[in-house]
Amino acid sequence: MSSIQIQPALSINGEITVPGDKSISHRSIMLGAIADGVTTVRGFLRGEDNMSTMHAFRAMGVNIKDDGEIIRITGCGLHGLKEPDDVLDCGNSGTTIRLITGLLAGQSFFSVVTGDQYLRKRPMKRVVEPLSRMGARISGRSGGTLAPLAITGGSLTGIDYQSPVSSAQIKSSLMLAGLYADGETSVTEPSLSRDHSERMFRLFGASLVRHDRGVSVRGGFKLTAQEVTVPGDISSAAFFMVAALITPNSELLIKNVGVNPSRTGVIDILQSMGGDIRLLNEREVSGEPVADLLVRSSRLKGVEISGSVVPRAIDEFPAVCVAAARAEGVTSIRDARELRVKETDRITAMAESLKMLGIAVTETEDGMDITGSELLLGGSVDSCGDHRIAMSMAVAALVASSPVTVTDIGCVATSFPTFFPLLAHVASR
Repeated sequence: MSSIQIQPALSINGEITVPGDKSISHRSIMLGAIADGVTTVRGFLRGEDNMSTMHAFRAMGVNIKDDGEIIRITGCGLHGLKEPDDVLDCGNSGTTIRLITGLLAGQSFFSVVTGDQYLRKRPMKRVVEPLSRMGARISGRSGGTLAPLAITGGSLTGIDYQSPVSSAQIKSSLMLAGLYADGETSVTEPSLSRDHSERMFRLFGASLVRHDRGVSVRGGFKLTAQEVTVPGDISSAAFFMVAALITPNSELLIKNVGVNPSRTGVIDILQSMGGDIRLLNEREVSGEPVADLLVRSSRLKGVEISGSVVPRAIDEFPAVCVAAARAEGVTSIRDARELRVKETDRITAMAESLKMLGIAVTETEDGMDITGSELLLGGSVDSCGDHRIAMSMAVAALVASSPVTVTDIGCVATSFPTFFPLLAHVASR
C-alpha cells in the first residue's frame, strides 16, 4: 500500500494546466470507434480509467494509435466492432463498464465485462434493467446487478425511460444503445446530469433531440469521424481551486478548463461560500465551453447545498467537503445519496477522514453537516482506494497544523497521474 506525507503550505501560487477531461476522453474513444473515418483526439487523459476504455475497444478490433500527443482512432463504423477474444476488463472505471454495456447491448456478438474489486461492488442494475427493457440479454452476479456481466447483443427497440436518478452514466449507456435500436430512445432525469454525451453525439452527427430534463436518440444514423480537443477536467481543477481558496496568500491561474454548465456546480458552490473564482478568456472548443480560472485565497462561509446543483457537482463533493472544513459556520449537504455508490461510499469516507483531522461532521442519509474550523490536525487518513478521497485529503493537509499522511494513493492514477508533483510545484513551504 503506497502512501505520501503532505506538509502544510504557506501559499499556493502559479499557473497550471490540469489533465484532460475524463468524461470527454472516454466518449471520444467510444464514438470515434464506431464512426466512419479517422478521429483525432488532442488533450486525451491518459489515466488508468481512460486507458481501460482504450484497451476494451482495441480488443474489439479498433485500430487506435497513440504517439503521446495525439490519439488517432480508425473507426469501424456503427456495425464494425468484432467479438472480443477475452473478457473486457474495465479496471476501476464505472464510466467504462456502464457505457460500454449499453454499446455492447446493440452488437451482434457475445461479450463479458468486468472490473477490479471495487468496480465489482458497484451497482449495475441501474443500466441492466432499462437495457433489458430494450431487448438486451444481460446476466451477471446477484441477478445481473453486479459485474462480471455477460451480454448477448442483438435487436433492440427504443424505449421512453424515466430515470429514478440523475446520472450521466445511465443516460449515456442508453443513448449508446439507442444508436442501434429501432425507433427512438428517450431518457428523462429528475434534473439534468452532465451533457458531454449530448454534445459529442451532436458533434459526430447522431440524430439527437434535447427536451425538458432529457434527450432522445434515433437509431440507425451513422457517425462521422471528428477532430476532438479535450479541455482540462474541472473535477481535477476542483482540488486546486479549493487548495488556493483555503491556503492564505494564494493566487492560482488554472488554464484551459472545461466549464460546461452541467459541470460548473462546484464553481457555483464555492462562489456561494465566498470563494474568489473568476472565469477568464471564455471560448468554445469541440463543442465544449472552456475558460481559464483565476482563484485567490478567500474567507469562506458555510452554506446549504441541495437540489439541482448536486448532480452538477457530484464528482467534486470530496473537494467541496474540504472547503467546508475551513469555512466559518456549518455547511449542510443534502440530496447527495448518489455519493454512497461511487468508488467508495464517499459520504462515510469523507466524514471519517475529516473527523481524523479534528473536524466535526455529522452524517445524514443523503449528505452531511460539516462544522468548519481554522484548525485542522495532522495525522493519517486512508483513501479507501478512492482517487478523489486521496486528493481531497492531500489538499486538506495543506492547512493542517502538522503533516498528514494519506495512505493507499495508487488509486490517484485512475484520473490524475501527475497530481502530487503538480501540488508540490505550486505549494510554497
